[in-house]
Amino acid sequence: MSTQPSSSSSRKPRVAVVFGGRSSEHPISVVTAGSVLRALDREKYEVLPIGITTDGRWALTADEPSRMAITDGRLPAVEEIAESSEGQVALPVSPVSRDVVLSEPGSVPKALGEVDVVLPLLHGPWGEDGTLQGMLELSGVPYVGSGVLSSAVGMDKEYTKRVLESFGLPVGPYTVVRPREWATEEGRAAARARIAELGYPVFVKPTRAGSSIGITKVKDPADLDRAIAEAQRHDPKVIVEKGLTGRELECGVLEFEDGPRASLPAEVLVSEEFDFYDFEAKYIDSNEVRIPAELTEDETRRLREVAVEVFEALSCEGLARVDVFLLEDGGYVVNEINTMPGFTPISAFPRMWEATGVSYPELVSRLIDTALHRSTGLR
Repeated sequence: MSTQPSSSSSRKPRVAVVFGGRSSEHPISVVTAGSVLRALDREKYEVLPIGITTDGRWALTADEPSRMAITDGRLPAVEEIAESSEGQVALPVSPVSRDVVLSEPGSVPKALGEVDVVLPLLHGPWGEDGTLQGMLELSGVPYVGSGVLSSAVGMDKEYTKRVLESFGLPVGPYTVVRPREWATEEGRAAARARIAELGYPVFVKPTRAGSSIGITKVKDPADLDRAIAEAQRHDPKVIVEKGLTGRELECGVLEFEDGPRASLPAEVLVSEEFDFYDFEAKYIDSNEVRIPAELTEDETRRLREVAVEVFEALSCEGLARVDVFLLEDGGYVVNEINTMPGFTPISAFPRMWEATGVSYPELVSRLIDTALHRSTGLR
């Protein structure tokens, strides 16, 4: 099907910026949206901001990026910027029409016009995990980023590792604790035994979450059960990874006309007051991310190659951020991939690309233009 606006000669492409969502990463998605809305070229695009509240309501929101920032440690929410406390926005549910409709109690539904492309800035489940992508595929509306399968696999740390292993890419030692296993004493004993074989310390994580939410570094087996309970508050399936000693590096991947390319890498530098790069270190305390990372020419080249290999292994599209550990012996392991990385003012992804020669506004425009020229459906 054609992905060009139906009246491209007479109007600008209309971009629905969708953000917020039901996951625990809701506030980070709002911050990301604020940064993107600030950078979008209004001479080139018409913009429709749509926020998803924490209970799942789709709402028309104010186009006011200043209200979408973390202020004095206070996290923003869609509910605070929704234009109505009851109005609901609906995207089309079939490829016959791309009209967005606003419904308010006691009023006739109002058509808001066609949408040419969706920029889904959601993080975590119910947005970044293939669910929203599947809805957009059914609607026939082009969107920025990876498709259903790549989004789902990239969101699930277990299956990310399984796919990467099948492509011969190195990942660190890990085990998965499934909810049915942890529900019985026999299962808990088996899980604890597998975790002990990894060797402490370990990192206990929700398998399908991001922004370092719900992660605990466990140094003592006595603290393991409490860490698993914390991870299960965000995801019933838990992944436990062996703690690795090395440098924490990141690399952005962006799709160009001739294929994916990797940015200059970044290195995460966590201050001594933090045990690891947790949510507070990322977003509240704003620990340093060195861009570009101080690496040899060969290390930089290899890291960029690995980032593209990971992107291709998962059949990603549009963009991704690949996280890698450079070990003390010079080897490396792939930690994870983020198919919709943060675009906040302190996020590494746009900063890495700026260091590589692509400005923030150019980056956003490239993502939208790539999506506009891509079909939905099998590809």
